[in-house]
Amino acid sequence: MQTAIPVPRKVTRPRADAQRNRERIVTAAREMFVELGPDVPLDDVARRAGVGNATVYRNFPDRDALVREVVCSVMDRTARAARIALAESGDAFAALERFVHVSADERISALCPMISSTFDQDHPDLRAARERVEELVGEVMDRARAAGQLRGDVGVGDLMVAVAQLSRPPAGTRCPRGDRFAHRHLQLFLDGLRAPARSTLPGAAVTMEDLRRPCE
Repeated sequence: MQTAIPVPRKVTRPRADAQRNRERIVTAAREMFVELGPDVPLDDVARRAGVGNATVYRNFPDRDALVREVVCSVMDRTARAARIALAESGDAFAALERFVHVSADERISALCPMISSTFDQDHPDLRAARERVEELVGEVMDRARAAGQLRGDVGVGDLMVAVAQLSRPPAGTRCPRGDRFAHRHLQLFLDGLRAPARSTLPGAAVTMEDLRRPCE
């Protein structure tokens, strides 16, 4: 009687086409969430992504899962932009400026309401992505501050609030028209961050913890 030799199990990896479909879904969802908000029908997301409805639900069992993936993907790209800024060996403030403009193009301002209202902010994936971004942005700012180029009374929260607010189209305007002015207004803000400061800001530098603290 022969003893059966166990066959090692192969590690299952997503097929290339399955991974591409997932990426198409996330890209389409991000575009539509920015344009129409988080309540856009998932069938419409599937149509824009060029996949079937079943493919969307196979990858994302519910809306919260898809929204979370979109937000995390935007944060991941923002973190990548911060790493690129940190890797630059030239002008530290110029690197900070480039990071801010790239972050604005991610349209994180349109996704902020989803972070606060759509699902659990303490989900492990979201928390990890958020902490990664905050740490890297802090390092980019510290580098510019150490070079004597960034005023000392601003924090990560100040920067992220400005990016979110200034990249959001003003009320009563069409989105494309608002986008035309976003980078202009961000540059005006960035000029105000340069050291030496020309004024004294009221209050203390804003941290991300300040922004997450419930209103009293």
